[in-house]
Amino acid sequence: MTTTAPTTNGRVIALAHYSARALLEGVLTRHGITFEQSVTLRVVTVAGGAVERDALVTDVIGSLKSDPAVVRGVIDELTAAKLLEQDPARPSRLRLTDAGRELYETTTAETAEISARLYAGIPAEDLAVAGRVLTLLTERANAELAGA
Repeated sequence: MTTTAPTTNGRVIALAHYSARALLEGVLTRHGITFEQSVTLRVVTVAGGAVERDALVTDVIGSLKSDPAVVRGVIDELTAAKLLEQDPARPSRLRLTDAGRELYETTTAETAEISARLYAGIPAEDLAVAGRVLTLLTERANAELAGA
């Protein structure tokens, strides 16, 4: 198989990622949560506010490429902080508490404002191309990880 060097330096993509993540983490730090906790709260929110524990672990691992023990630790932290709780009707499920939902909504609103400023003035066509390229890179990296 012949490989060709990318025409765009991968470092450019990495710098954009880390710059945006630093802004996000600034918001999260002000609210007392970590990036990993935020990703976990997002998964539960997107699932409708409650999710099976095992599905939550699997989804967060897929997003963060993290160790299962680390993800379970994050879930334990969120439960201890009363942002997630066990569903009394279905003990295998975790659900957002009111505090967890409020925190997620607050941090999402703040980061949406930052994102709006970052993406302002970039033509929709350029954003669409960037999205397709980054999706392809993610798919290829995930395939590499699966084969590792």
